[in-house]
Amino acid sequence: MSQLVNDFNSYRSRMNDRIMETANTNIKRFFALDSTSYAEGALPVKTKELLGLVASMVLRCDDCIRYHLEKCHHEGVTHDEMNELFMIANLVGGSIVIPHYRRAVEYWDELNAGKL
Repeated sequence: MSQLVNDFNSYRSRMNDRIMETANTNIKRFFALDSTSYAEGALPVKTKELLGLVASMVLRCDDCIRYHLEKCHHEGVTHDEMNELFMIANLVGGSIVIPHYRRAVEYWDELNAGKL
């Protein structure tokens, strides 16, 4: 993995651990709900991650975008599928999503380094 991907994952893991040191029951339940919502169910995990990524792009959360990009990569999302997803996110979110689209493409390329 690239330094960009490693840095993001390291920071996320470290800060999640820090949050859990003092988290109250509601925060712990929220984190658990977030995790279990993306589990296999009526919708496959891949579909849920694609939905999460579109929502994250429209809401313009770069951390969420990176998280879901990595999950999509793990679920085997293809470049063609990702390009269609980016199209939908920009269509729904409007031109304000374009800077996040740029960073998403950069991170997607990092995840796929050596596979392009």
